[in-house]
Amino acid sequence: MAGGAAYGVVTLVGDSGSHGGDGKSGTDGGSSVTAQKATGPVTDQETAQVAKDFLAAWASGDARTAADLTNNAQAAQPAVADFKSKALVSKAVITPGAPNGTTVPFKVEAEITHDGTAKPFVYDSQLTVVRGANSGKPLVDWQPSVIHPQLQKDERLRAGTPASPPVKAVDRHGKELTPEQFPSLRPVLDALRKTYGEKAGGTPGVEVWIEPAPADAPKRTLTTLVEGKPGQLQTVLDADVQAAAEKAVAQYAEASVVAVQPSTGDILAVANHRQDGFNAAMLGRRAPGSTMKIVTAAMLLEKGLVAADRPAACPPSATWDGKVFRNQDGFSLQGQPFSTSFARSCNTAFISLIDDVRDNGALPRVAKEAFGIGLDWKTGIPSQDGTVPVTSGSAAAAEYIGQGAIQMNPLNMASITATARTGVFRQPVLVKSSLDGRTLATAPRPLAPGVSAQLVRMMRQTATSGTAAKAMASVGGSDKGAKTGSAEVDGAASPDSWFTGFKGDLAAAAMVEGGGHGADAAGPIVAQTLNAS
Repeated sequence: MAGGAAYGVVTLVGDSGSHGGDGKSGTDGGSSVTAQKATGPVTDQETAQVAKDFLAAWASGDARTAADLTNNAQAAQPAVADFKSKALVSKAVITPGAPNGTTVPFKVEAEITHDGTAKPFVYDSQLTVVRGANSGKPLVDWQPSVIHPQLQKDERLRAGTPASPPVKAVDRHGKELTPEQFPSLRPVLDALRKTYGEKAGGTPGVEVWIEPAPADAPKRTLTTLVEGKPGQLQTVLDADVQAAAEKAVAQYAEASVVAVQPSTGDILAVANHRQDGFNAAMLGRRAPGSTMKIVTAAMLLEKGLVAADRPAACPPSATWDGKVFRNQDGFSLQGQPFSTSFARSCNTAFISLIDDVRDNGALPRVAKEAFGIGLDWKTGIPSQDGTVPVTSGSAAAAEYIGQGAIQMNPLNMASITATARTGVFRQPVLVKSSLDGRTLATAPRPLAPGVSAQLVRMMRQTATSGTAAKAMASVGGSDKGAKTGSAEVDGAASPDSWFTGFKGDLAAAAMVEGGGHGADAAGPIVAQTLNAS
């Protein structure tokens, strides 16, 4: 059946005629001239009619007409056309739901056909109708997610035989790791497949996937038409720790956690709970707040400016280069050792010492030389290593407490905790370097003698009587330590919540965007993850 008449019934893509588009494209849809430009909010009737016409044109494969019914025909036309030609949709039924204002939900019931094999491809999405800025006409507000809800800017829907064969990823004990059992591992497994699919010895099948942007990012498989033969890939993940991490992050929106084994650098768990599916646990770049005080404390200890058991000044505020830094709620400590300032997360105890350090490169140097930050880690999949740039003035002071230009992710902070725990940086890995012969990053030196022991002592105090005590109360055993952090983000109503800790030979770090203070959201995530050991 052709055109709008095919709406709501099975439509063979490509068998329809035109919907009467005027042959022109651009923003604001087609260019038919109206006697008077419409103004005001889009009406319910306009919303329903435009949604119906657009979905009918799309279902029939009339990309030009569908595009002209959007406010960005230039972007919409190839996306609608690709649905047939690149996603290999042979027929489709697209059925609208009840509008909610100017938003219309709809169900896509398509069939993908490749070399005589067909499989259903069913999902829900939605569109919004707006008034064209130039024409005044009601038009679909074009977003890639109209075609599929997981599509983001510059991404494409594709089907066929992918370049990378599937892999059967197993944990350190040989247990299979699937995205069905561990949903937040999906981007990690996709990245492992892209890197090691051919090396693992599998053969590709037929799939529908999202082609990412940039092109070097791993594709995201949506459904499989013909199963390929997967090759087996050994990872160092631990299914039990991964399960605990998955359950922990699921309780908070925009949450990420990584667990690392300090004695080896093995990554035992990577979990994210985010709307965008981004692997923020390994690729994120955000200020880590006071969790960075682990590195700052190491630098101050190495310089002999502090000692865990030596008194340290903790005034209510401290000023550096015209900027005033304060402690939470303006607290101060009198005659207390530096370990207490660390456990209570006293900002001014750190800021006050920048005059004595007299070297803006000292903190970045220790971060790189002893903690391995910025040494081009090769974990087995793409990851961000963290940055601690050399700055000056108040920006340098802000770095002492994990603000300013510093950028980290939970992987980086879990590694920092692992290094503090053992005194030696071991580059985190998801798969052993022996699999592909890649060279791992090595730090130029260990922490100075005695520094690791003092860091561990201060982190233990933080976990038992400091800012991390409540979150760590559920973590069994006496060999545990932690550090909290909250990072202010410009324009955000609430700071990011950061927390890092260890229990025995397990270190973990978590971040919850907009989660508040470190112990409020990220703390319970780390505690649950540590309890898996």
